[in-house]
Amino acid sequence: FNIADGSWDDELLALFNIPHAVLPDVKPSCAVIGETGNDIFSMPIPIAAIAGDQQAALFGQMCTKPGMAKNTYGTGCFMLMNTGNKPVVSRQQLLTTVAWSLDNRLSYALEGSVFVAGAIVQWLRDGLGIIRAAKDVEALAASVPDNGGVSLVPALTGLGAPSWDPHARGAILGLTRGTTGAHIARAALEGIAHQVADLLDAMQKDALVKLTELRVDGGASQNNLLMQFQADLLDVRVIRPRVTETTALGAAYLAGLAVGYWRDVPEVARQWRPDRIFEPRLTAATIVQHRDQWREALSRVTSPTPL
Repeated sequence: FNIADGSWDDELLALFNIPHAVLPDVKPSCAVIGETGNDIFSMPIPIAAIAGDQQAALFGQMCTKPGMAKNTYGTGCFMLMNTGNKPVVSRQQLLTTVAWSLDNRLSYALEGSVFVAGAIVQWLRDGLGIIRAAKDVEALAASVPDNGGVSLVPALTGLGAPSWDPHARGAILGLTRGTTGAHIARAALEGIAHQVADLLDAMQKDALVKLTELRVDGGASQNNLLMQFQADLLDVRVIRPRVTETTALGAAYLAGLAVGYWRDVPEVARQWRPDRIFEPRLTAATIVQHRDQWREALSRVTSPTPL
């Protein structure tokens, strides 16, 4: 598939000896393409939207203008930034992807993935045993004023973008006799936020734009301590919407547009509501200290020859 013109690529089809006739027709993300059978519901239901999960979340967050970005905090993290109507070829090892097609026009995004985010909290619970439930990590981490010099690199399955280092492994650094489980829990949450900051740094270099806010969703976005530290680290507002299941919401928005439930994108955008806004509050010098500590820890786990 050629993302530049939105059609199957004749050169690649010939290279792999794939007949064009065996491939499906390319349809917009927002269009009625069929309906359910009569034996499923009492009446046929239109099938009116098709989007990848992260692209749907980007639309559900109403990041419809170039430079707007969202990050989904789940088992991993997935950040997408809208780059407008032209694909931006990444020089920072990110992915260039189609965001959606609306009104016969393609929109594009840059995408980066963090392999381990909420999964590190699961490890604190199941592997290390310092919390009984995932929700307990916030209170434990908040019981200390800082990480006590501890860094936790959650590379349990390697590192995703922008490092793409499958050989990296997790590490806890800076331990002393004064280190407690609370310091490790706080460092784990901070490790999630640092990975997201690495993604955003790469995106801003590729897109040549300065982010003014980050919209967040997913289960771990309910962790207020994590969201506040994320805002502090990025030095931008972090906005959590009322509906954090934005993948399903975005698919519903696209389907609603396709069947005329909403008239246009501006009308859909009025449905989006913030729940809480986290304002940055760290000084520039403190941010530099945090980032330097993280980069030092990261250098200890990365392999000499990542992908």
